[in-house]
Amino acid sequence: MTRMDFSFDLKRTANASAWRLLPNGWDFVAFPLIICLIAMGFIGFHETLAPMSTLKTHAISLDPSNLPEYAMRTTLRMLAAMVASLLFTLVYGTLAAKSRRAGLVLVPILDILQSVPVLGYISFTVTFFLALFPGRVLGAELAAIFAIFTSQAWNMTFSFYQSLRTVPHDLDEVSRGFHLTSWQRFWKLEVPFSMPSLIWNMMMSMSGGWFFVVASEAITVGSNTITLPGVGAYLAQAISDKNLHAIGWVILAMTVVILAYDQLLFRPLVAWADKFRMENTSSGDAPESWLLDLIRRTRLIHRLLVPLGWILAGAARVPLRVPAAFDRVRFQLPQRQKSSRMGDLVWGMLVILLTVYVVYRVVAYVRTGVAPGEVGHVFVLGLITLLRVLVLIVIASVIWVPIGVMVGLRPALAEKIQPIAQFLAAFPANLLFPVFVIVIVRFHLNPDIWLSPLIVLGTQWYILFNVIAGASSYPNDYREVVANFQIRGWQWWRQAILPGIFPYYVTGAITASGGAWNASIVAEYVQWGDTKVAAHGLGAYIAQMTAAGDYPKIILGIAVMSLFVTLFNRVLWRPMYAFAESRLRLN
Repeated sequence: MTRMDFSFDLKRTANASAWRLLPNGWDFVAFPLIICLIAMGFIGFHETLAPMSTLKTHAISLDPSNLPEYAMRTTLRMLAAMVASLLFTLVYGTLAAKSRRAGLVLVPILDILQSVPVLGYISFTVTFFLALFPGRVLGAELAAIFAIFTSQAWNMTFSFYQSLRTVPHDLDEVSRGFHLTSWQRFWKLEVPFSMPSLIWNMMMSMSGGWFFVVASEAITVGSNTITLPGVGAYLAQAISDKNLHAIGWVILAMTVVILAYDQLLFRPLVAWADKFRMENTSSGDAPESWLLDLIRRTRLIHRLLVPLGWILAGAARVPLRVPAAFDRVRFQLPQRQKSSRMGDLVWGMLVILLTVYVVYRVVAYVRTGVAPGEVGHVFVLGLITLLRVLVLIVIASVIWVPIGVMVGLRPALAEKIQPIAQFLAAFPANLLFPVFVIVIVRFHLNPDIWLSPLIVLGTQWYILFNVIAGASSYPNDYREVVANFQIRGWQWWRQAILPGIFPYYVTGAITASGGAWNASIVAEYVQWGDTKVAAHGLGAYIAQMTAAGDYPKIILGIAVMSLFVTLFNRVLWRPMYAFAESRLRLN
């Protein structure tokens, strides 16, 4: 090659490199979306730094023209809570699954946390966050985000914990054969394996957060009420004013928001996570996302995202080693087994002492305002709510497990059902209170029966979403083997699909039952205007004592509810979890 040819080749290569950095037509479509999202974040952050006095000067207005701004503020709070929930899930779920001693404490605590009603401690958290940022809206915003976080984190953590406990043995052996460290195995095997289920549970958590938006955006601390601009505060004002037209506008705004984050967030995540399915053959109808396809077709945005991908991939390959306590050790020497048993004994004693101290403090406080006979009465109410929750979970399982399997095995159908299920899961039960109250009073119906559907109305979707996640993660090569052997009917359910989705169903049932206990507080004692309807149960007891401001009885009700949830999980759900781990793993 001559000097001229060489110079011409360099010039052509340089021009080609420069051309690859120029935006194409798809970039001009994607850039406005990105700029709008960034602007929305900056505007929301700027408003959180405003003085607290602005909340009083800008009262909630039922003018529908304010709903776009309110929807933006609510969406930002829910997204911030989702990021916090994801970080909590990765840390807490890993500790609970990898450390046997930590799991003995963290899993029961998680059972209790999902049963403790948000309304029971939101006043304490509001006081804490307001003290951190006195005179600023940021304190109230953080309190609202924390309340939404409590409605999202537990479901995601249970899902991630279940995935870590059911990683196939052969994949684990391969990762160890490549001498991957615990850090590398976590990011290269365990997180990808859990991703399909985790994303579906993120969708459920995002939708479930709508149930607590009303309580988180209209907060009462003592004699003061802090109202944050948002869809929840708008809904609370509409219910207070009995404005059915405003409630209709709320439903429309919720529909638009749910469709927006379905198309812009979760649909791309579902399509992206499909590559992590554990199978040897690919499915013919993989989930698709127009936004993900758009980003992949861009030139400049794609180039800008490449360095971020390199950084994340490099961080996952860092050979960090964690303490042995957080890694499952399969073979131990006799000396290590003896020291491990001694450590377990010491750890168990510390846990027992801490539990005894907490119980002593609770009993000492409750005795200041509760008679001994009241305790037995509360336990009986707890048994009534337990029976109600158990029956409703069985009914929800019979209905939604077959539907979830049908949807999960058909990605094209899942794309159509996904936004509908998200909307139904996000539909606040508060909007149905007037219907139930009016019908019960008009026809003199039994509240113990007809208020019960409100308990499971918002929590049944945990079962559906987890079953969809399990069915969508079912290996395609397993499905082909089942088809080749012509396994059909009840044999297909019993020997093929039910074992494959069982761990996911248990996760959904645990979170659904815990959420049902939580929802019983607002479902067993409902109000529309001056009309109140109450059913017999522990939830109604806590709601009535909260309205009366009787804190010893509130603590008694919460303690009994936590005890029932923990025992229920220990007696029923944990043995089912153990069975799923030992007998139903896709090895």
